[in-house]
Amino acid sequence: MSLPKVMSDIFKSKQKSYKMVLILSLLDELDKQHISIVPLNDVKERFLSFYQTREMEGLIVEKPPEKLAMNWKQITVGQLQPIISTPIDALSSILINDGEWIRFRPDVWEEMRSDVIHELRDYALKELDDFYKKLASPIPLSDILSKILSEYLTAKTQPFGKHTLGEFVRQIIPSQLRSVHFIGDQYKVQGSVGQGNWADIPWIAIMDPRITMTTQQGVYIVYLFSDDMSSVYLTLIQGVTEPLREGKKSGYQYLREKAKQIREIIPLDGFKKDESIHLTTKGIGEAYQVSTIAYRKYDSLDLPTDQELLSDLHALLVNYEAYVQSVISNNEQNDLIEKGIDDEEELIVMDDLSVRDQLTHIKAYIKQRGFSYPEYMIENFYLSLKTKPFVILAGISGTGKTKLVKLFAEALGATDNNHQFTLIPVRPDWSDPSDLLGYKDLSGRFRVGKLTEVLLEASKIENCNKPYFICLDEMNLARVEHYFSDLLSVLETQKWKEGQIVTDAILSKDTLNTGDYGEFNDNVGIPDNVFLIGTVNMDETTHPFSKKVLDRANTIEFNYVQLEDYPILDNNTKPMNSKKLAHTFLCSDYLQLQDAFADYEDLVKRTTEKLVTINNILEENHSHIGFRVRDAVCFYLIYNQRFGLMKEEYAFDFQLLQKILPRIQGSSHTVRRVLIELMLFCTGHKGDVEELMNDPSELYKTILTATYPQSARKLAYMLRRLEEDGFTSFWLS
Repeated sequence: MSLPKVMSDIFKSKQKSYKMVLILSLLDELDKQHISIVPLNDVKERFLSFYQTREMEGLIVEKPPEKLAMNWKQITVGQLQPIISTPIDALSSILINDGEWIRFRPDVWEEMRSDVIHELRDYALKELDDFYKKLASPIPLSDILSKILSEYLTAKTQPFGKHTLGEFVRQIIPSQLRSVHFIGDQYKVQGSVGQGNWADIPWIAIMDPRITMTTQQGVYIVYLFSDDMSSVYLTLIQGVTEPLREGKKSGYQYLREKAKQIREIIPLDGFKKDESIHLTTKGIGEAYQVSTIAYRKYDSLDLPTDQELLSDLHALLVNYEAYVQSVISNNEQNDLIEKGIDDEEELIVMDDLSVRDQLTHIKAYIKQRGFSYPEYMIENFYLSLKTKPFVILAGISGTGKTKLVKLFAEALGATDNNHQFTLIPVRPDWSDPSDLLGYKDLSGRFRVGKLTEVLLEASKIENCNKPYFICLDEMNLARVEHYFSDLLSVLETQKWKEGQIVTDAILSKDTLNTGDYGEFNDNVGIPDNVFLIGTVNMDETTHPFSKKVLDRANTIEFNYVQLEDYPILDNNTKPMNSKKLAHTFLCSDYLQLQDAFADYEDLVKRTTEKLVTINNILEENHSHIGFRVRDAVCFYLIYNQRFGLMKEEYAFDFQLLQKILPRIQGSSHTVRRVLIELMLFCTGHKGDVEELMNDPSELYKTILTATYPQSARKLAYMLRRLEEDGFTSFWLS
């Protein structure tokens, strides 16, 4: 675009079409009258004619302000001033208006050659066309809202589980809204009618993942339905759960102050900016009122047209994005400028639909470098990291555990050279965290450990979107609980804060400030862009893992090796490059099961039913699982379904193998019973437990047809070790 700089971004922000239509009207009048200044009234007439013509032809057009008229046909030129003054003020950098005449500013007019005028006209027409294309959505938004308003009260009298209206709100509506051009996959769309029981206030939320992934905190757009279904509100609102944790009084004060600040940042033209929404007189309804930034009310008996509803939604979304950009700009870009840091290559942000393609690229990248892993190993490794940023790779020496971590990180642009991949060999004499985190020497000066170096680097504002991989090699040469327990405990403190996952401190600022690393204003935790992977060789020289460690990690086994996998030699193959991805590719989207339950209720319940059956078996040996493992398994299955990576049975097989079986070891009769009952669960075999306790050979024949074949094969191996050696464990190789 060769337009003068002052005009090249005048349409960058547009809630309505007013600015584009004003420019086109002004250019038409200037061309008609062949002068550099024209009567404002003439421009108003053209401006009004544009909207009245579109309205008459049945084309999409924004409604005029309600206080003036119901449609453009009822508007006169004399009434147009409060409407047209908005785009005139917005374009004050290029226009002058004295109330009677309007023209371009002299410095701008000097550059208005015929080619510039032609380009400006094309620019305005293109932006206008794009604007109306975005509003031309086939989604019957009025039907969606009407269905909830008319059916919800009846639905509340019926059983909650698997109700069609619940599935409509949780699954169908988000899918349909994401097909709207101006929403797409860049936003998280979520609907809820309650968790386990019908909510008084159902809602449909639209969130920008850059500032929030949950309705419990941050700022987002949401349709809120009153508890009597008499109205629905389109609102820009704040999450109330986190602010109210500190108490109602301080929480309400925070929400009101934040709402006031946001109203000063963005215009919110056409939306009410007060607390006068009426949802309910009890419970969270009051908190919704306090946390509201702006809203528009729709009565159930007088819903606007789809066109009007979409226009309102688009206008509020433009305001929302303006706020998001201000948050990003204030919190990140200003800090970068103050520190004198240059912009670097932009990192790629993956949407759900691109994850599968990216994993295919990673597998091809690894294979081209001469390494081959079993089917779904890379998908499993990815899902394990996405579920929890701590994964254990276990197996015999020489199977490529460390290489997998290095090449996986390398495929995402994290290497030794840019310090985003760090290999830390574990020593047998480690007995506390000081070798990893650091220690104070005799002079009182803090000597930073290698892991802390990575945490400090990853915590820098310019690095917060880059993934950092730490590989603890031969992790169990020392007792993991002795040197790693502090990190495990801190990982369990993950919580959301301003759209990011943060933890409690692993090192205090006072400790760090005694070293040679500059001044620290904050304590250092484990950033959400750091991923920890431990490799372990299970033999007589190593230490076993406690359940505390196993509960907090996915344990991926590497014992099954195909030596006949040869490297592919093709000199004509073009070397593949890594893709520099943002850490969000791997970062968790859920910290508590309630964050995902509304969207994946059926999947969570199916998975939990299986885990309940398994837990009943494990209780015989006191090796049953708790909520932490249940949540981790559910998250793994949810991510798998979201990204379309494996069949559900395959994914659950991996979780059974990695989260359940590592807990089982011993020599007792009870251990034998647990192994047999789990094999029956995995294979679907209906054999008699007591008979199989005496002779389990019949079970071995069912492995190839098992529902969960990997777990069945491992269980068979553990059972044989128990028969032959009198002792068994997942970890025996």
